[in-house]
Amino acid sequence: MSVITTERHDDVLVIISNNPPVNALGQAVRQGLADGIEEALGDDSVKAVVIRCDGRTFFAGADITEFGKPPQGPGLGDVLDTIEASDKPVVAAIHGTALGGGCEVALACHYRVAVPSAKLGLPEVKLGLIPGAAGTQRLPRVVGAEAALPMVVVGNPIAASKAQAIGLVDAIVGEESLAEEAVAFARAQTDKPVPRSSEGTANRDGVENPAIFDEFRAKHGRKLRGFDAPAAGIEAVKAAGEMSYEDGVKKERELFMGLMGGTQSAAMRHYFFAERAANKIEGIARDIELLPIRKVGVIGAGTMGGGISMNFLSAGIPVTILEMEQEALDRGTGVMRANYERTAKRGRMTAEQVEQAMGLLTPTLDYDDLADCDLVIEAVFENMDVKKEVFAKLDSVVKQGALLASNTSYLNVDEIATATKRPEAVLGLHFFSPANVMKLLEVVRGEKTADQVLATAMKLAKKIGKIAVVAGVCDGFIGNRMLSPRQGQANALIMEGANYWEVDEVLLDFGFPMGPFQMSDLAGLDIGWHRDPTRIESIRDALCAMDRRGQKTGAGFYDYDEARQRTPSDDVKKLIADFAEKQGVEQRDISKEEIRERLLYPMVNEGALILEEGMAQRASDIDVVWINGYGWPLYTGGPMFWADTIGLDTVVAGLEKHKERLGENFRLSQLLKDKAEKGERFN
Repeated sequence: MSVITTERHDDVLVIISNNPPVNALGQAVRQGLADGIEEALGDDSVKAVVIRCDGRTFFAGADITEFGKPPQGPGLGDVLDTIEASDKPVVAAIHGTALGGGCEVALACHYRVAVPSAKLGLPEVKLGLIPGAAGTQRLPRVVGAEAALPMVVVGNPIAASKAQAIGLVDAIVGEESLAEEAVAFARAQTDKPVPRSSEGTANRDGVENPAIFDEFRAKHGRKLRGFDAPAAGIEAVKAAGEMSYEDGVKKERELFMGLMGGTQSAAMRHYFFAERAANKIEGIARDIELLPIRKVGVIGAGTMGGGISMNFLSAGIPVTILEMEQEALDRGTGVMRANYERTAKRGRMTAEQVEQAMGLLTPTLDYDDLADCDLVIEAVFENMDVKKEVFAKLDSVVKQGALLASNTSYLNVDEIATATKRPEAVLGLHFFSPANVMKLLEVVRGEKTADQVLATAMKLAKKIGKIAVVAGVCDGFIGNRMLSPRQGQANALIMEGANYWEVDEVLLDFGFPMGPFQMSDLAGLDIGWHRDPTRIESIRDALCAMDRRGQKTGAGFYDYDEARQRTPSDDVKKLIADFAEKQGVEQRDISKEEIRERLLYPMVNEGALILEEGMAQRASDIDVVWINGYGWPLYTGGPMFWADTIGLDTVVAGLEKHKERLGENFRLSQLLKDKAEKGERFN
């Protein structure tokens, strides 16, 4: 069956795409659109054209299966020029999402009608690109540069109502009557001159007020730092006001090709596929029957327990939250309500939704109230004896068939499972703090975890808006295990003479939101501290004894002012130098290059060891963990893809060079070594 068909409604020709699942603009679709327009122009009895799609959505973008392959004609730009050049009115009838190339199709049509639930957008920036079929030139001419900038440069889709308000959509029609109303709308335009987007004049706003571009950069600067595509997007939108349409399209093409051939877009496209691959569990049938999760229990109402609970409440799943004392329970549920109310104040949810979520919460002090839960997540103190005690109790109380999960960040899930008579029901669900905000979830597969239990947890993660990755049982799983050698090297470097603020700066320059010493100050240096000011075994002990416990006390590694702005401290620099002298470590000048290599190369090596041991399913899963849980810059594609980009032989040579300083426990991964020797990549 053809992916594009046409049907006549008296004097209106309707071109229909049926290319499931998302009507992607593959070669056959592009050819079909061109043929449909040709058919309309060749028939004098056709007075107008409607382009619409069957299935759940309008064209949702390019065909990702064509990425990286030689292009097959006709090109999308040529097809869109054909549509726009028609002297018979062409109407786009939009439902679902008109994204990327789909939005560009809509822009090439003379009119756009949409159902209320439709969304339109140009998200190419999220793949390190800008629109490549004249979207950056048509859109500003239709809606103005100011309205076009966020769509091109930030890339978030907008609702049909917003699209109508800015002039992108001409009419909103009924959800159930799109096909009929689009035909009627098209017929009503037949006696008017066709308005072509390329001839629009709304882009004059950028010429009359050129400051809007700098204002936009300033407003979004932090979010866009380090990314190439947003800067190109701003340049392209600006060109729409300064150049003829033809020259603007040439400029867009030049910018697009520059990005397409760059490492950032390759990295971001890698991540796009990596996130989808992470959902797939190797060795488990795709049609495995999942267990129903209708009610969840959470043990602990502290920061983690409260945050974890909010994920389920927000998804409409009832939660019973257990604490040992009423005061702790009241405090925890109070924090949850305050978090929801803060979100409502920012306009991200309504007061009714706050009450709805909190209405699904049952606070309790009694383990028996967890008996009928389908999943219970333990979020108590990170101590093996405490966790085993909790799991033994759950084993005696909770119904058979329920999932029992630990929110541990380091501990052995297999050992926790021995406290129960049902180790097949036990797994790790490592949420990241703040758990109601952070997207990452490490789903830890124990030695005896049942396939059905693992598959259910992965599916559930999606339902609560998480990006889940399967990890094996090892110290720190994927993320924290790789963080450990980085932190070890950061500590070693400052003892050897590197300034701690330089260590932070190297990671900031690389693209991380913060460095290790900033992170320590933010979290609080006294987390896990033994609390004895006379026992000083590390720099951290010394800082805590001086009441320099991080941002909360106004001083940690850095000094902080009232606005929490940091400045390096001479006292801390001297403290570190004294410590090094006592331990017989000679301080020296250390280059930024050495700092970067010693922080990042051991992480890649640890990632390779994780793969070698089968603790991660694939290298791209490691990239997903680090991008979503630890702030690794997306535009490098994650640690393993970054290593591929710079060359695995470069990483191995760097590790060999610094071997003496990497600690006596350092072990070079055989997998990394072999791949480097063969000139292979992880991805």
